[in-house]
Amino acid sequence: MPGMGLGLRFVVVLLLVVFTSSISLSQTPKPSPQPTATPAEPEIDPDDVISVNTSEVLLPVTVRDKDGKLVDGLTKDDFRIFEDGSQQALSDMSLRQVPVDVVLMVDASSSAVENLDDFSRAAEGFASHLSPDDRISLIQFDDRVLLLQDWTKSLNQLRRALRRIVPGMFTRFHDAVVLASRDQKPRASARHAIIVLTDGIDNAPGGASFQVALRSALQTQTAVYIISNTEIERVEKQRELDKLLGGNEAAVKFNQLRIGDLRLALEALAASDRNLQELSNVTGGRLYRPNSFQDLESVYAEVANELRHQYGLYFSPLNKRRDGQFRKVRVETVNPDFKVSARIGYYAPSR
Repeated sequence: MPGMGLGLRFVVVLLLVVFTSSISLSQTPKPSPQPTATPAEPEIDPDDVISVNTSEVLLPVTVRDKDGKLVDGLTKDDFRIFEDGSQQALSDMSLRQVPVDVVLMVDASSSAVENLDDFSRAAEGFASHLSPDDRISLIQFDDRVLLLQDWTKSLNQLRRALRRIVPGMFTRFHDAVVLASRDQKPRASARHAIIVLTDGIDNAPGGASFQVALRSALQTQTAVYIISNTEIERVEKQRELDKLLGGNEAAVKFNQLRIGDLRLALEALAASDRNLQELSNVTGGRLYRPNSFQDLESVYAEVANELRHQYGLYFSPLNKRRDGQFRKVRVETVNPDFKVSARIGYYAPSR
């Protein structure tokens, strides 16, 4: 533009740019709205679905002869079941093959740290004896309660979890039973069992009581099998106590503090043993007292054998009330020489 001043030329150029840009924007088609994608339905594992049949109760039952050997081959006609004293009817489908979901629990407190390798070998051997449909999980307890392995059928996963055990100081045994019973839920179609290696002495401050742990196991219909090292500890402490008391008068007087500690420890072991016996009895489990940690593998193999030979006994209670009350159950066999192990009852559904 000849003769046009610099300022005027700048204004003209600026107006042309603005005009051209407005035409371009007005002719640019607006993007059409995109349809909102519908989220894909999550995949549901059938094992994660909990179905409750309130008209039927499952009782895992173990039968032994007078020599303590497991009894196979019984039918529904060999059993009698009573609820609160009233005999219950058994249908043709009363006996069924039922898989088991087992929580392996290990006491990793300072009192058990030297024997964790023995436990790991026994746990691997136990898992190798389970049926293909059975599952296993691993919990350690000490100052805390830790789930090291969730439900699995993989022996390799269990091996890796066993290597993650790290010892602690105190023993939260009661808390561990509560959490394993309530939070490690089994499949709706499976038996639920806890197998725990411990002396049962709970010395963690502020934890659950023994009665709370016992009630939790009963409410969740969980059988508790206990491999107790109370006898191993009792023998060691009694040996030390006898040695100290066998010294001369001056030595006994000098060691009074240690002698008192040993006596208190023996009393605690005796009280714990009574609790462990009650916990295993009322839940339909069993208490084992190996004499040595070298016996753990054979003891765990014996537990696995019992679980494989249990009867899954179902019955429909005559009492249909949904009152949340405890119902006492007794199972008998027609052969008086047989001994039956089953939990002592169950809690009815609440309204």
